[in-house]
Amino acid sequence: MPDQVAWERTLVLIKPDAVQRRLIGEIVGRFERRGLRIVAIKMLQIDRPLAERHYAVHKGKPFYESLLEFITSAPVVAMALEAPGAISAVRRMMGGTNPAEAEPGTIRADLAMQKRFNLVHGSDSPETAEYELNLFFRPDEIVSVPRPTDPFVFEP
Repeated sequence: MPDQVAWERTLVLIKPDAVQRRLIGEIVGRFERRGLRIVAIKMLQIDRPLAERHYAVHKGKPFYESLLEFITSAPVVAMALEAPGAISAVRRMMGGTNPAEAEPGTIRADLAMQKRFNLVHGSDSPETAEYELNLFFRPDEIVSVPRPTDPFVFEP
């Protein structure tokens, strides 16, 4: 019997560059086609205080201010996704931070040209996912409902 992978939730942000380029449907569709459950989704304009909390780990780094400016420059789409091994699945689908070095077939390799405009953010660990999900969603905004297709996507 194969190893069972734990169900996880992760945050994905479709960043301002992707929203402005009208890539929301393309990106959401990739996650849906993979089988990830979208358990929360909304468009919002990130303000500076939220951006500072989201990028707190980068405070003091040379690129910190440019991160804040970029993420607050236009609306984003925030999603909570869940699946067994969701965090690593999402990160593989996004590809490396630098689109020029990302694996072909990933969101960044297929749709982005520069590291600054790499379209998506995804949580990098269960701890980060929990922190980030709480920044963007209240518990009552996350709705997890098994789908009839789940047995064809995930082993019991």
